Amino acid sequence: MFYKSPDLDPAKSQCYYITKHVHKTTKFDLFTKNIIMKNSLMLLLSIFFFSCQQKENHTTPVQSPDPILTKENKVEIKQKEENKQIGDTILMNFKNEKGLFIAEGSLDSIHSKVYLKFKNENLGELKGKIVPTTGKGNIRFNQIIFPDKSSDGPFGTDLNIDLKQKGNHIIVIGHSLMADEPYFGKFTVELENKTE
Repeated sequence: MFYKSPDLDPAKSQCYYITKHVHKTTKFDLFTKNIIMKNSLMLLLSIFFFSCQQKENHTTPVQSPDPILTKENKVEIKQKEENKQIGDTILMNFKNEKGLFIAEGSLDSIHSKVYLKFKNENLGELKGKIVPTTGKGNIRFNQIIFPDKSSDGPFGTDLNIDLKQKGNHIIVIGHSLMADEPYFGKFTVELENKTE
């Protein structure tokens, strides 16, 4: 578009038209370059992300034959599976060859009490012992909860009590609130139920 400004002479009007036309062309060129750069950048980024993905290896595992289990292996596997602390609970389901329930547990700031759960099928005397890995510490049998929900305790690191009820019992292990420095660490607990 060419128009004449009243205050400009014809020579200046031509320059004005050319300058305005060149200026419009430059804006258009910048706009197209900007679009091309953005599209190129998006294309490069997508190629980069797709090329960096790890490809899965589709290999089938070779199945080995079942291992041969001897009597000793069965005992070790069974003990590892059953008398284990999960969270704050130890399920005492397995007796060793001497008739003892043995388990390892640990007390920490999150689990300041451990609950031993076992089923008593015979009336008689229950003996228990806690052995901290450090030798001594502020740890004890705090309480025993009987099947009828009555309880007895506290005890020390050794427990001797007559069981007069059949069913599920819970023994609470923790530290004494009257003593200093609660015990945090691993311990071994042994329970023995001697029948009458």
